[in-house]
Amino acid sequence: MANTLFRILLTIAAVMSFSACDSGGSVTPSAPSEIEVFADEYVSATFERYPGWATYLAIEGTDHGQLEDNSLAALLQWQAQEDTWLDRLKAIASPQDIGSRDWITYGILREKIESDVAMRVCRNELWQASTETSWHRGLPFVFQVQPVETAIERQQVLNRLGKVAAFIDTEISNLKRGLELGYSAPRVTVEKVPQQVRLLIAEDSIFLNPATRTQDEDFKVAVGEIYTQEISPALLRYADFIDNQYLTAASEELTISSNPNGGLCYPQLVRSFSTIAPGAGSIHELGLQQVESIRQEMKFVVDEHFGGGTIEDFLRRVNSDPQFTFGSESEVLEYSVSALDKAKAAMPSVFGRLPIADVEIHPYPEFAESGTGEYRPPALDGSRPGVFYIAVTDPEHRSKSPQRSTLYHETYPGHHLQTALSLEDGDRVHPAARYFWNSGFAEGWGLYAERLADELGLYSNPIDYFGMLSNQSARAARLVVDTGLHTKGWSRQQAIDYMLSNTAWPETDIQNDVDRYISWPGQANAYMLGMLEIKKLRALSEEELGENFDLKAFHDRVLGFGNLTLPMLESSILSWIEERKNAR
Repeated sequence: MANTLFRILLTIAAVMSFSACDSGGSVTPSAPSEIEVFADEYVSATFERYPGWATYLAIEGTDHGQLEDNSLAALLQWQAQEDTWLDRLKAIASPQDIGSRDWITYGILREKIESDVAMRVCRNELWQASTETSWHRGLPFVFQVQPVETAIERQQVLNRLGKVAAFIDTEISNLKRGLELGYSAPRVTVEKVPQQVRLLIAEDSIFLNPATRTQDEDFKVAVGEIYTQEISPALLRYADFIDNQYLTAASEELTISSNPNGGLCYPQLVRSFSTIAPGAGSIHELGLQQVESIRQEMKFVVDEHFGGGTIEDFLRRVNSDPQFTFGSESEVLEYSVSALDKAKAAMPSVFGRLPIADVEIHPYPEFAESGTGEYRPPALDGSRPGVFYIAVTDPEHRSKSPQRSTLYHETYPGHHLQTALSLEDGDRVHPAARYFWNSGFAEGWGLYAERLADELGLYSNPIDYFGMLSNQSARAARLVVDTGLHTKGWSRQQAIDYMLSNTAWPETDIQNDVDRYISWPGQANAYMLGMLEIKKLRALSEEELGENFDLKAFHDRVLGFGNLTLPMLESSILSWIEERKNAR
């Protein structure tokens, strides 16, 4: 499928961590349970279907010479197997011991497989052609981490490179079939794809990266030959296809409902990303309420520190006034890099466990520079750090204000802390609990981390604090914009204008982000929905436990059972509250 690996890398990572003092009674059984056996089979089959993901996580024993079979026939075979797995899982009694290994594994797999089956109505494999969802936003990155140390590994590189051209040609076939059946990515989200794909044709192409990490001259020659003779022509074929055929036929409509069964698809996407299923109308209204609440906080900061005026005027000022913007792309990068150590140092005060794996900050490569910031996890074996890719383009119109908040979201105390802890948990939980996750929990945690950074004093000046509020407002605005675009007939410009009125993000990033909402329906809702659930559970814990509430213990509990579904997280915290009460 067009962007399967990209979505895996964004929405599948290890997220399981346990507090040394609060393991919730999770014990690995001496003999494998029925759930354990089922999970073994499912994880093994998933790695076999998506071998690039196994490479990215550095799973021991992986054949790094394989590539996903993205044909429609292979997808049908996989879906038939999913149906069989779901029937088997439903026949297993749901574990009731909250926090047990089987409870975690069963709950995560049941939601994942049910959600994947329900999402078939969307037919994603037929229309993932946008700057956010096309195959080129995921597959190329695998070759940055492809191992090359041994002769066998270098041969595996050649094997995988030799499959890339066919993969690309299959994507073209899938998209053609989609157009025949009435499925299309909105044209506006596809227009930049040909340029991005052609940027992969270069002397320093990411596909050539494995050859830069070895002294094997024969291998370097072989990599170059495959790239020149097979991959480069396939890249041109794909870019030319998008230019000359796809864009001509692509839909001018923005809403997912313009695709067949699109009206049925949107609720399933909301559920898939968030693990809860509020209606589009209630999501929209919640977004309006949250935006209004955060605007009041923003107004106080503007009046107190920046001489008053309207929020809208100040939001635009922070992207144009030189005192609030950058002079170069390197300055954008350094602004985040310089704050990372301070963030790390603050973590012991609110977490009982901290990760060993490091995290690095890099600018996006040119072919992916339409991104607005993303995190990719470290290797399971610690051989490679996590990476936060940061947007640095158009620095003169890029405000300093949201940079630190975004840093804390993606690294500490956000995604990197959460993900690296899980990778370091070893065999305490089943691998299924380490590899499968959902945006509601993970992105909700990232957004919660931005507020937590304020509690830790990490916003050292008013503009950074204002930027945190701006980022919070942007995630609230996403509830309004995503539902507006896909259920209320909003135009692209209407969405951009709403974001411009409620966030300090630079207009370039807002345009890219709105295109992301158009091409990736439902995902943008997960951030605020997840954070509000975590905040609700923290407030309940503080109220119920009073002076016995321990923030470290609460955080360790939230992260301690992995990237749970939001309903599972609620069950876990309610159980924890009762445990703490009984321990008095």
